[in-house]
Amino acid sequence: MAIELEQKQGLIAGDGLLPVKMAQHAKENGFEVVCISLSSDNYKDLKKYCSKVYSCAPGEPLKMEKFLQEEQIKQLTFLGKVNKSILLKRPKFDSKAIDFLKKAVRLNDDKVMLMIIEELENIGITVLDQTIFIKNLMIPSGVLGKVKPTKEQVEDVNYGYEIAKEIGKLDIGQSVVIKDKMIMAVEAIEGTDKCICRGAKLAKQGGCVIKVAKPHQDMRFDIPAIGLKTLKTIKRYKANLIAVEANATIIVDQEKTIKYADDNGIVIMAV
Repeated sequence: MAIELEQKQGLIAGDGLLPVKMAQHAKENGFEVVCISLSSDNYKDLKKYCSKVYSCAPGEPLKMEKFLQEEQIKQLTFLGKVNKSILLKRPKFDSKAIDFLKKAVRLNDDKVMLMIIEELENIGITVLDQTIFIKNLMIPSGVLGKVKPTKEQVEDVNYGYEIAKEIGKLDIGQSVVIKDKMIMAVEAIEGTDKCICRGAKLAKQGGCVIKVAKPHQDMRFDIPAIGLKTLKTIKRYKANLIAVEANATIIVDQEKTIKYADDNGIVIMAV
């Protein structure tokens, strides 16, 4: 059943271009977006498309809740990366964040996000499917650029896809690096780019990166996304292919990303 969208939308924005794209598309379609920014890297761009941008640290849910209630936000989208490794850096947490962490049986991504969503529902806020305002960024199956995969690369992709689905099922990560049917790296808390760095260094040259959605992916969070930054990491560490899951992955700045892949001999494909 299609959800009826409120004219005023909330956005909790992590790193990267994805939350900016959401705010831009929403504004272009007549919606007002109020943003809580958890990152400084896209703050100026968000201000171009959002009626208000509040700045918060990830450990300040009391402050976030106050802004959302003052703005009378009823629907909210999470977009952009907030690296969970922040928990290892001992940031400042407010009292609600501390209580939240004490209640958490596990601090894996799905458990944490489901607890956050439940907390928001308790104050009358619905968390939306991340793709509602950016469906045009989802990609169909096929090779997306001019560089075609070899038979050996296709075999590595098929193997890596199975492995990535298994680690996704366990909520460990969503990406792997494969070379010659050997696992070079599995993504954990460090995120995709650092997984690529580790795996491609071990592969020395020619590693294949595979990134997939989790089985039974909750569309409200953690939908896989790649962009120009991912491709630059692949080039820097001499991998030469990235495969993503078709109709379940977002590519930010598609034209620039695919052109970069073509210019640098990188295969980019959706399976």
